[in-house]
Amino acid sequence: MRGYKIVISNKQNKVRIPTGFQLLVRRCCNAVLQEERVKLPAEIGINFLDNEHMQALNKEYRNVDAATDVLSFSLGEDGVYEKNLETGGTMLGDVAISLEMAMAHAKRYAHSFEREVGFLVVHGILHILGYDHEKGLLEAEEMHKKEETIMSKVGLELNVSGRGSFLRV
Repeated sequence: MRGYKIVISNKQNKVRIPTGFQLLVRRCCNAVLQEERVKLPAEIGINFLDNEHMQALNKEYRNVDAATDVLSFSLGEDGVYEKNLETGGTMLGDVAISLEMAMAHAKRYAHSFEREVGFLVVHGILHILGYDHEKGLLEAEEMHKKEETIMSKVGLELNVSGRGSFLRV
């Protein structure tokens, strides 16, 4: 295996996925992994779900009985990740994204659906790599700066509303 292996799965049928969408998701994934200097080879999964499935996952793993926009499932602990014995790749984890929630957020924050999903991909992968905006203001600011840098690199700058990782409403 060479490079980053990004497995994208669409497990919902409520939001139509636009043409070129998977390419955008891959660009966002690669930008995060390159910015964070993740060594090759590495693997990550991106799963698109509906609100119902996200609510079930949120309840099971976070004990929160409500849909959410993004959940991250890291396969690492303290910077040590599992290896795929077949490919030799470092298995970083999976990101689950509610496309229904992403569509609603895009409308709410007056930016494109693609920009919102790109943000959720970046946000989710940063969580997998150990960033946590819920640990305090300094951590939240650090994560937000990383998000801005990466989003800018893929041409999806944050809009003037300032939608960022620690500004969840």
